[in-house]
Amino acid sequence: MLGDLSLKALPQSPVTAGGAILLVAGGLAVVALLFYFKRWGWLWREWLTSLDPKKIGVMYMVVATLMLLRGATDAAMIRLQQALASGNPGMLSPDLFQQVFTAHGTIMIFFVAMGFMFGLINLVLPLQLGARDVALPFANSVSFWLFAAGAALMNLSLVVGGEFAATGWLAYPPLSELRYSPGPGVDYWIWSLQIAGAGSLLAGINFLVTILKMRCPGMSLMKMPMFSWSVLGSMALVVFAFPILTATLGMLALDRLAGTHFFTADFGGNPMMYVNLIWAWGHPEVYILVLPAFGIFSEVVATFSRKRLFGYASMVWAIAAITFLSFIVWLHHFFTMGAGANVNAFFGIMTMVIAVPTGVKVFNWLFTMYRGRIRFDTPMLWFLGFVATFTVGGMAGVLLAIPAINFQIHNSLFLVAHFHTMIIGGVLFGFFAGITYWFPKIFGFKLNERIGRWAFWCWLVGFLAAFVPLYILGLMGATRRMDSYDSSLGWQGLFVVSAAGAAIIALGIALQLWQVAYSWWKRADNRDLTGDPWDGRTLEWSTSSPVPAYNFAVIPSVKQRDQFWEDKRHGLARAKLAHHAYRDIKLYKNSPLGLVIAGCAFLLGFSLIWHIWWLALIALAAVAAAIFWRSLDEDTERLVPAALVAKLEAARQGGRR
Repeated sequence: MLGDLSLKALPQSPVTAGGAILLVAGGLAVVALLFYFKRWGWLWREWLTSLDPKKIGVMYMVVATLMLLRGATDAAMIRLQQALASGNPGMLSPDLFQQVFTAHGTIMIFFVAMGFMFGLINLVLPLQLGARDVALPFANSVSFWLFAAGAALMNLSLVVGGEFAATGWLAYPPLSELRYSPGPGVDYWIWSLQIAGAGSLLAGINFLVTILKMRCPGMSLMKMPMFSWSVLGSMALVVFAFPILTATLGMLALDRLAGTHFFTADFGGNPMMYVNLIWAWGHPEVYILVLPAFGIFSEVVATFSRKRLFGYASMVWAIAAITFLSFIVWLHHFFTMGAGANVNAFFGIMTMVIAVPTGVKVFNWLFTMYRGRIRFDTPMLWFLGFVATFTVGGMAGVLLAIPAINFQIHNSLFLVAHFHTMIIGGVLFGFFAGITYWFPKIFGFKLNERIGRWAFWCWLVGFLAAFVPLYILGLMGATRRMDSYDSSLGWQGLFVVSAAGAAIIALGIALQLWQVAYSWWKRADNRDLTGDPWDGRTLEWSTSSPVPAYNFAVIPSVKQRDQFWEDKRHGLARAKLAHHAYRDIKLYKNSPLGLVIAGCAFLLGFSLIWHIWWLALIALAAVAAAIFWRSLDEDTERLVPAALVAKLEAARQGGRR
């Protein structure tokens, strides 16, 4: 009745058992606090069932932050193991080490970077477009809850199963096939990503339609803010790339569940087909993450330089070029696998070419700063840290694009350092800049500047200390994914420096958490009473902070780029705020069905992992029934009367200076 599930599925190793205990204890503590403070009703009404994109964005951020803590813990274990295991086994067994770094890579890409990205898009995109909501509010809720269900299923592997995939974060076959990985770890990997990936695809469609159909009057595509352009490019990649991931994981799941031979090493299977397919998704995924970060930097640099963004049209075409070229560079991830000199030469050249539009963007940001009245607030510091680190990582990427050099340093720690430079220096620094920049707009108070600066310097110094040694070790021949290295190689000192860098990054994360907690405690002293604390340029700064549920009492109209900035220059911003011709506003009602659908998807994934077929059928039927039920529901909107809008706006404008 319970398939392969038995008491043997409980954690066996002390490390895994300790993680499971912490996970369960943390969950029980949260539940106990909710009961103690009697907040279940508030949580259900205000958050869990909300279709407000701002609240959904905050929930994305919360899940991403929790997963960041899990991923950072895995990273600390990796760095400690390699620092200590010089001539001795260290603290982790070889198999557990493989599980830890697989979990680390999977978490940081799928559940941290993607979570922060979708969170920021939910918070900012409708406001920048002058819209009251996204195009598909209910689908937005489903997207988030599928993302959260995927994260929950992955963490459940600590408690039920006691293992995760030991295959690397992309699970190459034949190692990920049933013959070589018979436990549930690979299945947890497959179904957590399959569920979260379905949510990502749905979100990509939603945001793409929002940009194309929900812009305010007068906002043509070439009048959109650059962040919105970057989201357009990123979501186009999501729509085209994530079906590849879904199909690839589906075929791998069939190999494991149904005995097919898509990617096996025998009976006509072809593991190289998997490698091509996973990287046909995987390299666009890098740009799915980095394009919104580029858009954030465009907003931050223009605001804090007090200048119009230099080269707007070239920035747009750079996004278009990156979006296209990202689909024809995937083979550079496996130059060494025998595709041939001509194929390698083509993909090497394309990899170098894609650096050109990226370089255009960097120079445009620098030209925007030129002769600007620059304010070095925390968002701008994250940008400057990005320029320093991303330039180094980009040059390393161009080096790796040369097949002859790639043959020497592929599968080494040089590659690990390059990838982390792109993701941390490019993606995370961008998202941290965006969170700091837009935080007062969403929550109504600014983050503490001094603690934010401390956190930035810890991240920057820690990052350099952690990954510059890996560049050096890679050039010296250190192979990646090894749990220990022979002491005669003399590499332990560099691994110790790298571990110290990871510790400094951990201090930076702790300071960020303290920054949020301290700022909330002192929120009365840091209130944003203007709605425009940074003297911004785009439409989101024209409304009050925190933003009302309806975003705009009156939908704005746009005649040029940076309309709000131009209105301020000509003294029109306050006049527009005084507009009193309010109308009734329609907003979507809360709905629990997104949570229900994702909960049933979670049960479906769990039952397929453990071969509980009757539960799988029930869960699949429940998903279909919930979707069908929603399709029959015509009472999905609520009305905010014009009189109430006028009253709310009067109160809000009365509080603005």
